Amino acid sequence: MFSLSRLMKSFRYAGRGLFRVLKEEQSFRVQVLIGLLVLILALFFNVKVWEAVALLLVIMLVLVLELINSVFERVVDVLKPRMHPYVETVKDIMAAVVLLSSLGAIVVGILILGPYIIALF
Repeated sequence: MFSLSRLMKSFRYAGRGLFRVLKEEQSFRVQVLIGLLVLILALFFNVKVWEAVALLLVIMLVLVLELINSVFERVVDVLKPRMHPYVETVKDIMAAVVLLSSLGAIVVGILILGPYIIALF
């Protein structure tokens, strides 16, 4: 059965988690700022709908992977005293995941916004 109060609690918990990551994770704040700047540029250049969708998807991919990375780091930190030397490896691999998605997003951003920027000059 649908419960509006449970739905509101879920949104409140999600907002609290998002606020905590924004407060505690510098890389997430930087990625949000860059994502907003890219979206502002997309509005400024009046990009095609499919280009805006592609930009939004890669921005969201990077942000979601950063959130997953933050979760992994916290879980691994909790388990660290009892864990294997793989703790550092897990953190490094998750950082690599975010790095690769960020590099892919940069390439997509350049491919889409590059021609618009070049046309200005």
